[in-house]
Amino acid sequence: MTRLALLTSGLEVISHLFQISPTKCKSTRWFSRGRIASSKILEEVEKLKALKLELGDESGSTGKLILKTPKGTRDYQPEQMAIRESVLNKVIKVFKKHGGVTIDTPVFELKDVLTGKYGEDSKLIYDLKDQGGEILSLRYDLTVPFARYVAMNKTSTIKRYQVAKVYRRDNPSMSRGRYREFYQCDFDVAGQFDPMIPDAECIKIVQDILTSMDIGNFVIKVNHRQILDGIFEVCGVAKDMFRTICSSVDKLDKSPWEEVKREMIEEKNLDPVAADAIGEFVRMNGGMELVDKLESTSLSESSTAKNGLDSMRLLLKYCALMGCPQSVSFDLSLARGLDYYTGVIFEAVLMAEVRDEKGELIQVGSVAGGGRYDKLVGMFDSKNRDVPCVGVSIGIERLFSIMEANLANTKVRTSETEVYVATAQKNLCEERLKLCRELWDSDVKTEHSYKKNPKLLSQLQECEISGIPLAVVIGESELQKGVVKLRTVATREETEVLRSSLVHSIKEKLNELKASQ
Repeated sequence: MTRLALLTSGLEVISHLFQISPTKCKSTRWFSRGRIASSKILEEVEKLKALKLELGDESGSTGKLILKTPKGTRDYQPEQMAIRESVLNKVIKVFKKHGGVTIDTPVFELKDVLTGKYGEDSKLIYDLKDQGGEILSLRYDLTVPFARYVAMNKTSTIKRYQVAKVYRRDNPSMSRGRYREFYQCDFDVAGQFDPMIPDAECIKIVQDILTSMDIGNFVIKVNHRQILDGIFEVCGVAKDMFRTICSSVDKLDKSPWEEVKREMIEEKNLDPVAADAIGEFVRMNGGMELVDKLESTSLSESSTAKNGLDSMRLLLKYCALMGCPQSVSFDLSLARGLDYYTGVIFEAVLMAEVRDEKGELIQVGSVAGGGRYDKLVGMFDSKNRDVPCVGVSIGIERLFSIMEANLANTKVRTSETEVYVATAQKNLCEERLKLCRELWDSDVKTEHSYKKNPKLLSQLQECEISGIPLAVVIGESELQKGVVKLRTVATREETEVLRSSLVHSIKEKLNELKASQ
């Protein structure tokens, strides 16, 4: 029996005891025969009624439709969408600059494709009901579906980008740009190449994107899974505990070391001596000098760590050659808890404070992350054929939150309309439509009023409100002379232009306005 059915039954029993109907429970005189104070019973009954209303019927409906978006999701207004499109265009422009080609994959995958790839985060996957024999889940990220795509299509080399929505049953934090439905923008290089060259380019791509956003100072933290495994090895951690201890280290960007240490010891039964030894390492960060320093520590006793340090030295060298040494920090606290990473890992974090229109601090955390995953494709291949991969994912929702905050007091254009066709007198609707057709056919972004006889002042005000740069005004005298008035909305300057040369004059004027901005 469901909770709702039990509540309904309970209300009926109480009503029967006092020989009243459930609908009359509001009146205390109906309880006068009872030995228990009627006010107390009424209080409990009202609580049950409230809980019944909250639970609703078997389908989850309360009988009254409450208009809201599901938890962890949101609607976007035209102004917000204009910002989002601008941000996405900048990201895609950088992806294309680095030679990326785009693909698309289904929004849901076979559950077996996704499970076992995300470590402790696997519990955040959205499972779907059985719709006819296939057990499906919504994609958690774009990386695992990409690996499935590479294996299924027998792809040996590809440099791909993908912009699409993913879904996570995470605890949402709207102020930090953390949602349950959100966009990811991924760039991945698959194929057998020389060490660290594509890895360094992925870091360069992150730098190019964040620089183009003009959102302040940032740092790209880098580390290597082999270095982390070497640390765990020399600190006395059992090999079968590497991944679970790695997931604890991954929390250092959100929690102080003492909390992380407590989790390792109390929840994961790690020896306190080993935890203290790990703490000495994971609080270090720097550049090439840190690589030199670590090579003179106990890490030199681990061949795994030594290989990782050699790779890190090469990565930092290539990053410097690509022009991003100031943005990159070798940080041993970076762990990235996903199980599929096998080599270099990186994460971009904003250094500057970001505040919303109320002056409140927006905590955005990391804005990009990625790494190397050389064994993921092989998990899907029937012959376990590995295709080495490295990639980066841009935290686009967090960038949206920052851009929205930065533009909170700025008017944002929601359309790209270049010209508004206005009529000066009545009965010129047909002429207006003809002129609009001419401009549309010439690829001029054009709008007009949907009223047959609009007032000229209202039309010009619409231009100013919408930020449309130019207006073309036609009246009876202009029609007789074969001209129109071309009006610059911002300055209200008007010029007579021949109808036959209107398109050329509009494009010339738009170029002038663009150059003056």
